[in-house]
Amino acid sequence: MDQQIINLYDEYTHKPLPRRVFLRRLAKLTGGMAAALAVLPLIETSCVAASRTKGDDLHTEYVTWPSVNGEMRAYLARPKKQKEYAAIVVIHENRGLNAHIEDVARRAAMAGYLVIAPNALAPLGGTPADEDEARKLFTTLKPEESLQNFILAFDFLATRNDCNGNFGCVGFCWGGAMSNNLAVNVPSLKAAVAFYGRQPAAADVPKIKAAVQLHYGGLDERVNAGMVEYETALKAANARYEQYVYADVQHAFHNDTSAARYNEAAAKLAWERTLTFFDKYLNQG
Repeated sequence: MDQQIINLYDEYTHKPLPRRVFLRRLAKLTGGMAAALAVLPLIETSCVAASRTKGDDLHTEYVTWPSVNGEMRAYLARPKKQKEYAAIVVIHENRGLNAHIEDVARRAAMAGYLVIAPNALAPLGGTPADEDEARKLFTTLKPEESLQNFILAFDFLATRNDCNGNFGCVGFCWGGAMSNNLAVNVPSLKAAVAFYGRQPAAADVPKIKAAVQLHYGGLDERVNAGMVEYETALKAANARYEQYVYADVQHAFHNDTSAARYNEAAAKLAWERTLTFFDKYLNQG
């Protein structure tokens, strides 16, 4: 896939561009609208490929808690056995909670955790079926309100009798940035994993108490622009961290519903590292 096409799609999904502008520019890159429409399914996410992990051996439900601007709603998954588990908050991309992120939550639950995947768009009525509409809603979210709503997720978990009080989080893209911000703002957090997420302000890094694991796509120039400054601040703060850069892979390389950007080898390795990291800091630490 031409890197210019990938970069254009990244601009479309994160700036965001109006769809008509995106398609017009895509047509110029591919040589015409017919070619653009043929390429489109390869770069956009596919709901058909979203649910790969079955929940037959899991307890799943939807849960809610009061937020600062309405009501938060989350997908919850854990092993069926009733006992106390370490808890992980899974944080979605800038599309809201969808079938793919619920699938990721089940993957974490299958590893033996109590997992919740909150929906940042819940106070605005939930995730629209149209991804363009979801991205537009994200532009109306107030960052501080969203941060507080995710912080409240840990307060909610602490009230449950299936939670042992050991907290972790993992986020992707928008959620990766949120994971980094939770590391800054939740002192009780033990482990925070960020996949291709924007970095917090360097001045805030000394507040981090959690161990941090960072995953970057080597071709992701937009997010990687802040990588060196973040790592320098982590070192200066004597923070516990791991950083991995996966050569020749794109932003969103872990998302297996996007054929052009998903990289199976990098995604599997990054997820293995994530689970090992959680085991170290949530179960053994």
